[in-house]
Amino acid sequence: MSTEPVLWAALGTVTDPEYPLSIVDLGMVYRVARRGTSVTVTMTFTSIGCPAIEMIVTDVHQALRTVPGVEDVTVDIVWDPPWTRERISERGRRVLAVYGVVC
Repeated sequence: MSTEPVLWAALGTVTDPEYPLSIVDLGMVYRVARRGTSVTVTMTFTSIGCPAIEMIVTDVHQALRTVPGVEDVTVDIVWDPPWTRERISERGRRVLAVYGVVC
């Protein structure tokens, strides 16, 4: 299996509708692996009751299918380890600060 920067870049275009950040900057993506034409994403959400789970999963599928050679996408949602705000990237922290969100 390989992880390619282009896969992470595609995931970087997927945003959480509650925050002006990508799921990558929010630290929601734990792992991305490619085997041939198949990509598996292991990710979590900021809360188990997140109303946008289905929408974000759909966006992940669509974003990764724009990568040449990707035909199948699997999204594995995990709750362990749980998401915490410590997972937010430095870039993400700067963007949120501009919006007045302290993390």
